[in-house]
Amino acid sequence: MNLNRETILQLAAHLEGAELGVHDVLKITGDHPDMDWDDAYAIQEEIRLRKEARGNKTVGLKCGLTSFAKMKQMGVETPVFGFVSDYMARPDGGEIKTSELIHPKVEAEICIVTKAPLKGPGCHIGAVMAAIDFVLPAVEIIDSRYRDFKFDLKSVIADNTSASRFVVGGRARDADELDLRTLGVVLEKNGEVMTMAAGAAVLGHPLTAVVMLANHLGARGQEIPAGTFIMTGGVTEAIAVKAGDNVAVRFQDLGTVSMRFV
Repeated sequence: MNLNRETILQLAAHLEGAELGVHDVLKITGDHPDMDWDDAYAIQEEIRLRKEARGNKTVGLKCGLTSFAKMKQMGVETPVFGFVSDYMARPDGGEIKTSELIHPKVEAEICIVTKAPLKGPGCHIGAVMAAIDFVLPAVEIIDSRYRDFKFDLKSVIADNTSASRFVVGGRARDADELDLRTLGVVLEKNGEVMTMAAGAAVLGHPLTAVVMLANHLGARGQEIPAGTFIMTGGVTEAIAVKAGDNVAVRFQDLGTVSMRFV
């Protein structure tokens, strides 16, 4: 780590203040070019602690940057990881207030809930499959706090990977009833198909993201507990939304997740 404790605390307050105050900021590596990966995750961790100190519960983990093309573009070999809090959840079919967001975008996500702990290093896809309790469909509303969505990877990790809101819907299914690699997803906005994809868009298989998450945490002496809700990363590209938009995402064998922006 290259940043001192005081700077990490200041940057956590700066970024969370941008989220809660609904205003954008410039990427933080502009003023802190020596910031490293451990610094970025330390800032994110402080944001989590700030939320929990106010009574918010951390209700899940999330994976981001999970397409091979995007990783190559950004010059990285693994996805980025963050968390979601209870206040970020919205009901299926419910309203999402754009006044609480800066520049929201939606993306479809295949999610799992674990029934056994997962720990790295050395976690593999077989261990993840054995640890799955059930699979759920969701839509994540990402909302980077960085002006015009301009950031580098360390800045976005520190900003909790643009976590903002999420909607879980459809129906829970056993993983052995599904082929997550070929599972099709169609994202519609205002009745128009905006994008389509299959589960393989996430690292070739959505559970690969969970393997990488477990190994990432294992390197830090942490594990994924049983009962953890995990968003495996965007199956589709992120689509910008605004007040008045209605979004419906149809997941093969998992049902539909919908919401409206007001």
